[in-house]
Amino acid sequence: MIAPSAETTSAWTALIRAARQRLDAVESALKQAGLPPLAWYDALWEIEQAGAGGLRPFELTERLLLPQYGTSRLLNRMARDGLIERTRSAEDGRGQVIRLKSAGQAVRARMWPVYAAALHDGLQDRLTSDEAATLAGLLNKLA
Repeated sequence: MIAPSAETTSAWTALIRAARQRLDAVESALKQAGLPPLAWYDALWEIEQAGAGGLRPFELTERLLLPQYGTSRLLNRMARDGLIERTRSAEDGRGQVIRLKSAGQAVRARMWPVYAAALHDGLQDRLTSDEAATLAGLLNKLA
């Protein structure tokens, strides 16, 4: 068995701790503003970026890196709240296409300033532009 070095273990711990703290800060800010959780923002953004053609649920699952059941639950909640619409796929009558409704676009637009402020406070206020670029490069290397 190959054991990770102390530096690797320390980097892993710091990465997970920082990610959890930043995500918790964003979630807390959204909740305080009376807005849905961050997963909703991410889903609404991806659906919005797909344009008028919409997305198939499996495509959204891949983009969000959620398990299939998690995406299904999320889509059910967003449909119940009138943020998205589901239609039958013209290519596959059994499949669905998810499209953003104007209410979904409005919710995502209301979420962005809160999310952006949390990013500013959690990263931009703590890192120089060069440090942020270096961090992005290192994290992209891991991805």
